[in-house]
Amino acid sequence: MQTDGQRVDGLLSDSSVADSAPNRPQEGKWQKPRFSRRSLMKCCLVRWIISNTAPQGPDSSDSELELAMVRHQPEGLEELQAQTKFTRKELQSLYRGFKNECPSGLVDEETFKTIYSQFFPQGDATTYAHFLFNAFDMDRNGSIRFEDFVIGLSVLLRGSVTEKLRWAFNLYDINKDGCITKEEMLAIMKSIYDMMGRYTSPSVKEDAPFEHVEKFFQKMDRNRDGVVTIEEFIETCQKDENIMSSMQLFENVI
Repeated sequence: MQTDGQRVDGLLSDSSVADSAPNRPQEGKWQKPRFSRRSLMKCCLVRWIISNTAPQGPDSSDSELELAMVRHQPEGLEELQAQTKFTRKELQSLYRGFKNECPSGLVDEETFKTIYSQFFPQGDATTYAHFLFNAFDMDRNGSIRFEDFVIGLSVLLRGSVTEKLRWAFNLYDINKDGCITKEEMLAIMKSIYDMMGRYTSPSVKEDAPFEHVEKFFQKMDRNRDGVVTIEEFIETCQKDENIMSSMQLFENVI
């Protein structure tokens, strides 16, 4: 396995990131920095996949054969390439790692909890892993298909600002009713702080999540009805650089 700054079957190639950059709309005042190979490796899910990617020979047809050998057969690589901003080679690398860890072709919630417990041993990652799993589980059936997994990763790693904000809204909208309550946002924030641990440096105050949410809602809840709609969420985030910077807190723990 190769890690920071090195190439792993194209997955961490700067060229693939650069290729997708020209197609990104220039939305809002704030501009998301492009991901480098090193910053990509900060993504826990990418690191998990890479660590489970077995070496493979030059014959890429093996990946096609593997697609038919699991209990859940994902869509073909061509379809997934069209739906994501990953190259064919990157998808093959992602799939090999995914299959090695989850031979059935499906990821359950316990796997997510294990992943984040390994990367954040200093805290309690259980609740955050639960919320994140639900954000990836598009079908709400208790398991994540390879397609859902890579489509979500594509948005998080290479999506436009609006795409990422829509994904973030979906994460915060715990009950999926189309709006975010103060209680929902507080639950997500508390789960992130719990996962990061009480002994982080600099230290985090006990009431930091509550203060964070209060500031968010004061700016986002424009009509003061006690909930934030996706329109309010996206519009406020795009116009407020401080909120956009704060929003990166959750991106750093994906």
